[in-house]
Amino acid sequence: MNQAEITRFADELIGNLNENILPYWLKLQDPEGGFYGRKDSDEILHHEEPRGTILNARILWTFAAAARFTGNRTYAEVAMRQYRYFSQHFIDPEFGGCYWSINPDGTPYDTKKQFYAIAFSIYALSEYYMLTEDKGAIDQAIALFRVIEKHSRDRIKGGYFEAMTRDWQPIADMRLSDKDLNSSKTMNTHLHILEAYTNLLRVWRSDECLEATASLLELFNDTIVDTKTDHMGLFFDDDMHRVDSDISYGHDIEASWLMLEAAQVVGNEELTEKTLDVTKRLAIAALEGMQPDGSMIYELHGNGKKDEERHWWVQAENIVGLTYLAKFHDMPEALDKAWQCWEYVKDNIVDNKNGEWHWSRLPDGSVNRRDDKAGFWKCPYHNSRMCLEATKQITSMSN
Repeated sequence: MNQAEITRFADELIGNLNENILPYWLKLQDPEGGFYGRKDSDEILHHEEPRGTILNARILWTFAAAARFTGNRTYAEVAMRQYRYFSQHFIDPEFGGCYWSINPDGTPYDTKKQFYAIAFSIYALSEYYMLTEDKGAIDQAIALFRVIEKHSRDRIKGGYFEAMTRDWQPIADMRLSDKDLNSSKTMNTHLHILEAYTNLLRVWRSDECLEATASLLELFNDTIVDTKTDHMGLFFDDDMHRVDSDISYGHDIEASWLMLEAAQVVGNEELTEKTLDVTKRLAIAALEGMQPDGSMIYELHGNGKKDEERHWWVQAENIVGLTYLAKFHDMPEALDKAWQCWEYVKDNIVDNKNGEWHWSRLPDGSVNRRDDKAGFWKCPYHNSRMCLEATKQITSMSN
């Protein structure tokens, strides 16, 4: 891409953030505090829906990150308001950690402790601290880090367990969703703990956070990424032995840049070189899921059947992963692929009528109308982060 094309790319991404994604979420604020829990694909608001920690932590991260990048005062004010609401209602004052969800009135709804959700809380609180230098936010993030290290980390067999009860007892159903296997350790939770620890390490460069982040990254390099296929395993048992045979192209491309970002923040030269090698192979393998129209399909099941739905978050992570391939792995042609994917997103995923992005396009090309526009899992994090991170990487390549 030439300079003019790179400038256009960056302008379009930030334009989508400021004119399409975040205005939609600004209108989902509850005047009584926080954000409403759900808006369906028909743009019907469901005031009565429980509010999940994952959605609300991701909203906090998004507005804090957008405020830091753009300097937009409105975004900063929303982040401050959301931080107060999140701290008051989602963090368990008795047992520590975060509830899985709360009622619209702010009382606990599902009190189980899913470490995936706690990780996103760390991610959000550390980002908010970077925006405001609010000591309360960093103290909460550190406390949640120590909760994960105490209750989730398996120091004998390696890795991190999925979930526990409110008071840190074993729980029978550890799944993030009903689509997942009920396995004790998963790639997905490990990936977002890594993401959270990386962000925390930026503002709290302690020995304990440095050790945990580096150790987790080594686990990805050596165990979670299958060196025979260059794809990641998705589900693992207590001994960190893989118990599935599926491939998630979206998670592969997402991990390829999050792992490298973690190595860069850790700052160990040997670990960075190892991670550069692993993540290049991981990203290239992920591109097996990229289609001629620029989109990326979701998964390849162990039985050989492809899930050809084009999810919003997979396209977003594909664009970021491709910018990393171009910048850090000596593959300039990947930037053209990133642009191609963005062209697909503009034409097929962005909702230019109502704002935000559709959940997905179904294999027949139609818009997915069964899944939410905003909800427990549909949030402004993947697409907003893509706009911010991809802009940062592509503009740095033009300097």
